[in-house]
Amino acid sequence: MLDAIALLSTGLVAYHHLGHPLALRLLARPLAAPPDAPPPDVSVAILAPAFQEERRIVEKLRNLASLDHPRARLSIHVLCDGCTDATARLAREEAQRLAAQGLRVHVIDHPHNRGKGAVLNEAIAGLTEEFVVLTDVSSAVAPDALTRALRWFADPAIGIVGGRYRISPRAQPGERAYWTYQNEIRRLEAGAGAPMGVNGAFYALRRAHWRPLPADAINDDFVLPMRMVAAGASMALDQSLEIEELEPSTRRQDWRRRGRLGAGAMQQVFLCRGLFNPARPRIAFVFASGKALRAFMPLLLLLALLASLGLALEGAPLGAWLLAPQALGYGLAALGALAPQTRLVAFSHAAAGYAAAGVGAFRWLAGRPVAWRAEPDEETYVSPAAARAKRALDIVLALGAFGVTALLFLPIAAAIKLDSRGPVFYRQLRVGERTPRYTRLFHLIKFRTMRVDAESKTGPVWSSDQDPRITRVGRFLRKTRLDELPQCLNVLRGDMSVVGPRPERPAFFSKLEAEIPFYVERTYGLKPGITGLAQVTLGYDSDIEDVRKKVLHDHAYALRIANVWTCLKADLTIILRTVSVMALGKGR
Repeated sequence: MLDAIALLSTGLVAYHHLGHPLALRLLARPLAAPPDAPPPDVSVAILAPAFQEERRIVEKLRNLASLDHPRARLSIHVLCDGCTDATARLAREEAQRLAAQGLRVHVIDHPHNRGKGAVLNEAIAGLTEEFVVLTDVSSAVAPDALTRALRWFADPAIGIVGGRYRISPRAQPGERAYWTYQNEIRRLEAGAGAPMGVNGAFYALRRAHWRPLPADAINDDFVLPMRMVAAGASMALDQSLEIEELEPSTRRQDWRRRGRLGAGAMQQVFLCRGLFNPARPRIAFVFASGKALRAFMPLLLLLALLASLGLALEGAPLGAWLLAPQALGYGLAALGALAPQTRLVAFSHAAAGYAAAGVGAFRWLAGRPVAWRAEPDEETYVSPAAARAKRALDIVLALGAFGVTALLFLPIAAAIKLDSRGPVFYRQLRVGERTPRYTRLFHLIKFRTMRVDAESKTGPVWSSDQDPRITRVGRFLRKTRLDELPQCLNVLRGDMSVVGPRPERPAFFSKLEAEIPFYVERTYGLKPGITGLAQVTLGYDSDIEDVRKKVLHDHAYALRIANVWTCLKADLTIILRTVSVMALGKGR
């Protein structure tokens, strides 16, 4: 059985990456040219779904306004899907300006986020135009793009027209390599007579062939056109119709996008099962060996690795033969991660993409929602891979700390109760991780180290050396850092990390933000920690100068955690220093 699993999974992986592209090259023919006839004087509606697009919406409308189609026969519809920023307002202001130039722009502002499929279904169903163009706000096209697309519709069998995607020149090397490969595969699929999907940044369709999207469709730019193909429509790929992506993806955005695509790839196997129709053998073959097989690729890669490893451990020669090329591939991926400016980055990007796709597919199979959302534009300190590794380390350490120190909780609780009146635990509101749209607040949990009336007269103030508010037991707990053990609950809940900047109290936050440059950025995309580089180096805060020094250490720590290995190394080093502080009683 293990032999069969290893051979089948490894064979399918090899076929998808080597055999299928070779088969496409053998089947592909030069792409057909569009009809020479000029585009008919037809009515066209352009739909631009938008979610939190205030930075790009005006530029997008101006780009669409440059299209060389008669304005009397053109309408633009901005579909704001629960936007809470200024997208709708800015779109209306630009619409008024364009109306003076004779261009109709309609802004539909849905108060709640319903998902891209729902807003597209409603909008297309209400149109009267003969042709519909769907476009992303983050993309741009040349003035003749619409003219090029419409020329194909002189053939009444054509129902969908897509173009060639051009990635932003500022994109990461791995993303550029990915889209270079995807553009070539799409060209070969179209040349083989079986184009698979379009790029959602800009594509046109004949409304008479349109079929409503399923409400929960994830990869709408594949499901919508391919269900039209399954119903009998033909699709054209125009290589001269270039769609440019204006905004490069950050690492976190790319991880989430690939995860969403992985979930969508699994879903579309079921939603587009009509493409398996043997009456259209080329489409069935390309869909089965390309898109459908790719949806299961994360699982196949895992099965191939585990089965090959199992055989190798049993001493079977087959295991070693199958494991060797896999080890080479993963080794090249690791080298690509260490040297992202080399061609090896394609291997690391592919490995990370399959990992993200696997997570997304698992989420969909488990019934967890995978919603369409615009991601924050700003880059964060921690890469997606490092964030996952850091979170895994947090969970292991928090559970381990509970297991090791559980016997200490009862004597500590008893000592606190005997030493002073009041509760054993102390809960206090703290400022947590910051994102582009919000700041998290959470209640930090500690063993109580001060009298219950410590701030009844003074209000929130920093502690000091020989602070009279600290109890006798509290002084010992602070020196050994044992007072912070209950924060493991905060770590398990996801409020905190084991290592990170100190979480500050809201009462101090505004003052520190005004007094210390870049204070706010210290927890941007980074959870506060039980311990940290600043904490083990400088101890507790007694005044604003102590905080000023700690901010430098917080930013120094952030610079160390750009990838998985440096992140884990930094965290483990700080944890060892923390153990030393606890053992030697160097806390304060």
